Amino acid sequence: MARLILLGTRKGTIIVDRKGSSWRPRAIEHAGIPVCYAMRDPRDGTLWASLDHGHWGPKLSRSSDDGASWHDVLSLKYPGGARYIVKYLPTPDFDPGAPSAQPEYKDATVYKIWTVVAGNAGQAGRLYAGTIPGGLFISDDGGDTWELNRPLWNHPSRGGNLFDGAATRENHWQGTPASVDYGVFEPGIHSIAVDPRDDRRLLVGVSTAGILETTDGGASWAGRNRGMTNDYLPDPEAEWGHDTHCLALCAGQPEHLWQQNHCGVFRSSDGAANWSKVSRHEAGVHFGFAIAADRRDGNTAWVVPAQADSQRMAIGAGLFVARTDDGGQSWISLRKGLPQEHCYDIVLRHGLDAAGDHLCFGSTSGNVFVSDDRGESWNCLGSHFPPVYSVRFG
Repeated sequence: MARLILLGTRKGTIIVDRKGSSWRPRAIEHAGIPVCYAMRDPRDGTLWASLDHGHWGPKLSRSSDDGASWHDVLSLKYPGGARYIVKYLPTPDFDPGAPSAQPEYKDATVYKIWTVVAGNAGQAGRLYAGTIPGGLFISDDGGDTWELNRPLWNHPSRGGNLFDGAATRENHWQGTPASVDYGVFEPGIHSIAVDPRDDRRLLVGVSTAGILETTDGGASWAGRNRGMTNDYLPDPEAEWGHDTHCLALCAGQPEHLWQQNHCGVFRSSDGAANWSKVSRHEAGVHFGFAIAADRRDGNTAWVVPAQADSQRMAIGAGLFVARTDDGGQSWISLRKGLPQEHCYDIVLRHGLDAAGDHLCFGSTSGNVFVSDDRGESWNCLGSHFPPVYSVRFG
């Protein structure tokens, strides 16, 4: 049974403890500092928070005493020579009909540490972090030092090895609006899924590019976007350019994966080799940011739908969570205990989590709700929290 909930909010980290049958929040930590992600390492109980200091840059903070004290760790840094393509510029003899032009490069710097994920039980000290502008960092000493995964950074889909020379391919990794707050428009890695059966298999979600997978511990990567569609691309079934909002893997059946995508809800039952769109407009299930997969049953997942990209708020001013128990063939609207009028909440990509029968989500309106019966009914933990960026059980 989950014993605590970690909230990453615009004004700090909030830990909510389970007290019998109720949940009680502690005083805020990292007060006044935006925390874009917070989680508990299930292997040793270490708590992690990704701090967004703005002017001073991002940092990681950790606690080894259940949140009683926190200590900043060495910040992630790109190695010298890490470059990426910002855009393509016309050359003096540019032919508008030609497929490429002169690339403009930029030296990489960490704008945001978007997510932190623990390795498997047998990987002592292994941690993963995803950043804007699209770097996957790995630590094998519990977060004391970090190293950029170069095969992913140098992937052909984003231009090839720019450490050693000029671009050899066109860049298919485009920017995410989540980076606009930093004065840039760069891609980012927001989702990292580790196969609990195989330490060498890892999937990442990139905004905006899609899903990539490694089966050899990060030595090589391949796109896993077959079956996904992007409504605003000239070719909706293009290999790259898909805006995955959140990727979730079923721990008990890791061949089952789910994603809430900009263009709908997608599911894979063959390890991400193929995806199927399982949006159901009649049930209000299509656009949104967050998705949570059941940890035992690969056919079960939850989403918190939103009206549309142009109207990022609850559908019809009534908040609900949708659950499927049959792989997305049908969706059930779960509303008991949730406000059904004058409600305009939106839940961000890390703002929903599931652990056994427990679910929790928080919104940018500062409302946090918890369910102990798989979403059938909900209780409000509070309606005056800061805007919530992430929710994770621990």
